Amino acid sequence: MNTADIAATRPTGRRRGTTAIAGTLGAALIAGLLGACGEAPPLDACAWMKDPVDTAGRTVVLVDDSTSVSGSAGGRDYAHSIGALLTSVVDRKDTVSVGSFSGNSAQITWIAKDRSADWVQDNHNEINQKKRKQQAVSCLTGLVGKAERAVPRSGGSNVLAALTSGVSSLEGAAGRRSLLVLTDGLSTTGCADLRAAAFRDKSEIKAITRVCAARDETPSLTGVHLTLAGLGQPATDQPAPTAAQRTWLSNLWRALCGAGKKTAPGTSCTLAPTAIGTAERSRARKKPPQDPVVHYAQDRPETYELPGAALFDTNSSAVRPQALPLLNDVAVSARTTPGSRVTVFGYVDPRGRPDNNHQLSQARADAVKDVLTGLGVQRVTAHGRGLPTGCAKPDHTAGSRMTAEDKLQCDRRVDIEITRK
Repeated sequence: MNTADIAATRPTGRRRGTTAIAGTLGAALIAGLLGACGEAPPLDACAWMKDPVDTAGRTVVLVDDSTSVSGSAGGRDYAHSIGALLTSVVDRKDTVSVGSFSGNSAQITWIAKDRSADWVQDNHNEINQKKRKQQAVSCLTGLVGKAERAVPRSGGSNVLAALTSGVSSLEGAAGRRSLLVLTDGLSTTGCADLRAAAFRDKSEIKAITRVCAARDETPSLTGVHLTLAGLGQPATDQPAPTAAQRTWLSNLWRALCGAGKKTAPGTSCTLAPTAIGTAERSRARKKPPQDPVVHYAQDRPETYELPGAALFDTNSSAVRPQALPLLNDVAVSARTTPGSRVTVFGYVDPRGRPDNNHQLSQARADAVKDVLTGLGVQRVTAHGRGLPTGCAKPDHTAGSRMTAEDKLQCDRRVDIEITRK
């Protein structure tokens, strides 16, 4: 082959090489683009709710995650049962936070904080607004579902403490403050511990509310719109209340949240008549951690001095019906004092026969013991002491004298000691 022939073949060889390289690069680019498209994560339809929006209204949704509600197999499905309530939140375009509680409910597990449900902000197209509004309801439903699947931090529940925490998280809201609590209402800790409740007596409801108020465990709901949903609807594998017991429970929470009373403007308490469905639990719930034991020197008894005239007729050991509300207060206090034991001491005044003093005082102590036991108090002992050795009236100011009648009433009293162990 001569030089001319060699020169003639070179350009042709370059064009073939360039074409092959270009084809290879093009195929690689297309493959890369297709691979990238195939690996792209799905779009987050709720991402827009994470953008901060200066909305006045705020809503906090708290989900009871205790075993009473979640169960071991068929727990309550709040997420897909409260669509109307969540739609109302979205209609108001509130900023929403969602969390779960159990045990010491001051320890709220926050699932999401400050999600905007303002479907109009920077969205002026009516079709897009409708779509975004639907997205907001769906996204909140998902957050509630995540909250109800959360593993509880500890056993039991304290619904009143959850209300207090929820109200605290609403502080600073300039507009409407709303608290939506999803619970069966069956508190097992705190002043509203219902494990020994009778679920049938209005006087017991009054006693619980008085004890909670005295202990300062009733939340201040001024300026808050509270909605409770799911009362009396525990998990399917838990003991179920009767219709009458559910009514009692609803009346209790109406009393505890102040429903029916004259309240400040912007304050309300609503018990939503929502039927909560059930859902199977595919997850294995972890056993709640054991709380560390703190030993306090709290063995000094709390003493209730009850005047005899309020409990018994003269020379009688039968408890008067009018005394039941008073004894209900004591019973609730005893039941909600962890590990307590109760001692009843009966006394008589000196007007009776000396040979009957001890017998009558013991009969009166036993009668009070029987009432407390019937009201769910355990570990009660009764002692008749006959004549008292002294009678101190703490409500008399220094320098004032007790009348003879005051002295008699104090002598024929019953002392109830609640000792915490």
